[in-house]
Amino acid sequence: MDILLSILIGVSLAAACGFRVFVPMLVLCIAVRAGAVNLNPSLAFLASTPALICFSVATIAEILAYKIPWVDNALDSIASPAAVVAGTLAMASQFTFTGTNGDLMKWGIAAIVGGGAAGVVQATTVVGRGVSTMFTGGIGNPIFATVESGTSVVLSVLAVVVPVVAFVMLACILTLAIVFVLRWRARRAEAHRLVPVMSSVTTT
Repeated sequence: MDILLSILIGVSLAAACGFRVFVPMLVLCIAVRAGAVNLNPSLAFLASTPALICFSVATIAEILAYKIPWVDNALDSIASPAAVVAGTLAMASQFTFTGTNGDLMKWGIAAIVGGGAAGVVQATTVVGRGVSTMFTGGIGNPIFATVESGTSVVLSVLAVVVPVVAFVMLACILTLAIVFVLRWRARRAEAHRLVPVMSSVTTT
C-alpha cells in the first residue's frame, strides 16, 4: 500500500509539473519538511533550505511571467523540457530503491512515467495557449495562465494530502485534454480541406 501511494503521489506531482514547473517542487519541499511525505534519501537536497528558497522565488517568477501575453508563449519553449526534468525528479523522489540496479530502475521508471506525464500535460497546455492566442490575440492568455497555476497548486496539494483523489483528478484532466486536442486537430484538418475548395469556387 505504501508503494502504491508513493507512486500515486509521484505521478500526480509529475503531471502537475506540466502545468507549472516549480509549484509541485515547492509543495513537495514543504510537505517533506513538514513530515507529510517521505523523500528518497538520494534526493534529500529537494527539501533543503536553499531548495525551499529557490523553489519559492522561481514559483513566484514563473506564475507572474505567464501572466504576460506573448511572453508566455516564449516561456513554453523553455518550460517544456524543464517540465520533463521536474516531473522525472518528482517521480523519482517517491522511490526508495537502493543499489545500482535499483537506481537504474528508479530513474528509468521516473523518466518514462514521471517525465512522460509532465510532457503530455505540458504539450496540451502549449496547444491550449496557442488556441487562446489565436482567437483572443493573447488577451485571454492571463486567464488561461491563472487556470494552469490554480490546477497545478490544487493537484500538487491533493497529491500530498489525498493521492487517490489527485490521481482521479489527473485522469479526468488528461481525458478532457486528449478530447480537446483531438477535436482541435480535427477542426484544423477540416479547415485545411475547405481552403482549396473555397479557392476553386472563387476562381470559377
